[in-house]
Amino acid sequence: MQFTGSISFLFFLKWIIILLANFCLDNIDADPRISEAGQVCGTNMTSPSVIIQQYAKEMQVVTQLVREHGWGSYVVNSTDISIYALANCYEDLPYNDCIQCFLTSCSRLPTCLPAVSGRIYLDGCFLRYDYYNFFDETTDSVEDKVNCTSSLGRARNITGQDQLATAAQNLIEKVTKTAIANGGYAVAELDGVYGLAQCWRTVNKQGCRECLEKASKVINGCLPNRDARALIAGCYLRYSTHNFLNHQSQDTSTVSGVSKEVIVAIVLGMTAFSMLVLFIAYAARQKSLKRKQELINLGKISSSYKRSSLNFKYENLEKATNYFDPSTKVGQGGNGSVYKGTLPNGKVIAVKRLFFNTKQWVDEFFNEVNLIHGIEHKNLVKLLGCSIEGPESLLVYEFVANKSLDQYLDDKNEVKILSWEERLRIIVGTAKGLAFLHGGSKMKIIHRDIKSSNVLVDENFDAKIADFGLARSLAADKTHLSTGIAGTLGYMAPEYLVKGQLTEKADVYSYGVLVVEIVCGRKNISLADDDSGSLLQTVWKLYTTNQVTKALDPSLKGNFPPEETLKVLKVGLLCTQASASLRPSMSDVIQILTTVGQPIPEPCQPPFLKSCSDIKSLVSNTLSKLDGSYTSTTENSSSMQSSSNGPHRSDQEFLFKKSGKT
Repeated sequence: MQFTGSISFLFFLKWIIILLANFCLDNIDADPRISEAGQVCGTNMTSPSVIIQQYAKEMQVVTQLVREHGWGSYVVNSTDISIYALANCYEDLPYNDCIQCFLTSCSRLPTCLPAVSGRIYLDGCFLRYDYYNFFDETTDSVEDKVNCTSSLGRARNITGQDQLATAAQNLIEKVTKTAIANGGYAVAELDGVYGLAQCWRTVNKQGCRECLEKASKVINGCLPNRDARALIAGCYLRYSTHNFLNHQSQDTSTVSGVSKEVIVAIVLGMTAFSMLVLFIAYAARQKSLKRKQELINLGKISSSYKRSSLNFKYENLEKATNYFDPSTKVGQGGNGSVYKGTLPNGKVIAVKRLFFNTKQWVDEFFNEVNLIHGIEHKNLVKLLGCSIEGPESLLVYEFVANKSLDQYLDDKNEVKILSWEERLRIIVGTAKGLAFLHGGSKMKIIHRDIKSSNVLVDENFDAKIADFGLARSLAADKTHLSTGIAGTLGYMAPEYLVKGQLTEKADVYSYGVLVVEIVCGRKNISLADDDSGSLLQTVWKLYTTNQVTKALDPSLKGNFPPEETLKVLKVGLLCTQASASLRPSMSDVIQILTTVGQPIPEPCQPPFLKSCSDIKSLVSNTLSKLDGSYTSTTENSSSMQSSSNGPHRSDQEFLFKKSGKT
C-alpha cells in the first residue's frame, strides 16, 4: 500500500500527541502508577487512514469497558485489516487511578501508528492492539522484556545486596504462587520488598502459570536492583523496595470526587482522540479528491477508447461468452477470470473479466492496454481490444488453444509429457518474445512477471507470453526504474528484491529460472512447502560436479541430446547469476540457443535462496527500505488458456504477517 502523502501529516500528529502528553503530565503531581515501564511498536506498517480509524473505533469501545469493569477486550473487523485490542488495569488500583492510567496509555500508544501492532506497560495498567487474536497469548519470545532500571540504585554493600536478593526472591516466589492460585492477581510485602503479579483477564489459569513462571525467571536476573518489572505478553510482574501498592488516598484538590490528575488525563485523551478524528477526516478528504481525479481521467480514457478500433461493446462480449457461462470459463489469472468466446463472424477469442473497484485494478488494466495494444509478435499473446463501457472492464485477446506451461510442469501433470524438441521450442520462443519486448518494438518493455503460468502454448507448441498487467516501459535515456517490488516469489531477481531497481535483466533472471524449470520438469520453489529446496541450487551443484543430466526431467526417459541439454541448462544458469551485469541479454540468449558451436561463457554461482521462507524473509527485511508497494503473486494459471481442470486460484500475499501468528 502507498501512503507516502499522508505520512508527514501522521508524524506531525504523533509529535503533537507526544508533546501534549509530556507537557500535561509534567505539570501535575503525577501518580507513579502512570510511569511508563515499557512500550513496543511493531515494524509492519499499513495505511494510516485505515489503522487510525480502526484504533479510534477500538478505543471508543474499550474506554467504556474499562470504565465499567476495569478492563476490556474488543475487535474491530474490516475487509482491510481486523484489529484486536486489550486494556487491563492492575487490580490493586483504585477506580480513578485506573481511568487515569488507561487514558494516559491510550494517549501514548498512538505513537506506534501506522504500525499494525503496539503495546504499552504502565505501572498501573496495560494496553495493546494487534492485527491477530492475541487475547490468550501468554508469552512472546520476540517482544517479552524485563525492565531492570531503577532510580533507587543497588544496595551499597555486599551484605545489603545479599539480603535484598534473598528477600526479593522469596517475595517473587510468594506473589507468583498466590496470583496463580487466586485467579491471576496478587500483591505482597516481605522484609521491606513489595511485589505485584497481574495476569490479563483474557488468559486462563494454565496460561497465567506459564506467563508468571517466565516472568519470575527473567526478573530474577535483575537482582540486586531495588526495582524491576517483567513485561510479558500475558502478564506483568514487579518487585520494589518502594511501596508502590494500593494508592487509595485521593488528591485533596478534587472536583466532584474526581482528582486533578484524572481531569487532565481525560482532557489529554479527548485531545488525542480529536486529533485522530481530524486525521481520519483529512485522509478521507484526500482519498475522495484522488478518486475524483481518477474518475475524470478514466472518463477521458474511456472516451478515447470508444472512438478507437480497440473498443468492443460489452453486450457483444456477453453474447460471445454466453453471458459468461461457467462452462466457457477456461482459466483465471492474477487479476481476472478468462472465458472462451465466439464472435458472430466465427472468430474465437479469450475474454478476461476484470472487476476493478480499486486504483490498482484501473492501473493494471490500462497499463496492459496502453503498452501492448500496438505490439504484434509471434511469441506474444495479441491484445485485440477492450471494453470499458459496462459494469466491469474486459480485455479481449486472441485465443490460445493449448494450456499454459505451468500445467505441463505440475506434479500431477495429466495433460501431456513434453518432448525435448517441444521444450526447446518453448524455451527459444519465450526468448524471442522477451527479446522483442526489450528491444524490438518502439519502446523497451519489461514484463516483470515471467513465469510458467504466464507462458501459453499454442497448437504448434510455440510459446506466447501473456499477462502484461505488471509490465513497465523504460525510456531510452534511463538505465533503470525505481519502483515498488512486483512479481512472483521464486522468479524475482535478487537486486530487484533488495534495491527495487528494475531493468530488463530482471526479466532475464526470471527467464533463466523458467528455463531450468522446463528442462527439469519441476518448479524452482514450492510455495506449498516452505522447506522445499531451490531447484537452482540443485542444478548448480550437479553442474559443478559434471552430473547435470541427473537434474533432467525423468519423464524424458533419456530421449534428449546430452550436449544440447547441457547448453540449455548452462543458459539458465547464466541468466540467473547473482550479478545483473553478468547476465546475457535476451538477444545473446537467442544467439547461443540457435547457433551451433557458439561459445558459451562459464556461469557464476546463482544466489542461493533455498526456500520460499528465505525469500519471504529477504522481502520482509528490505521492504522498510523501499518507497513503494509490494505485490507478490503465488502461482496461478494464465489468462488466455483452455483448461479442462477448471480455474486456478491466485492470491495476493500480505507479507507483514507475524511469524507463527494467523
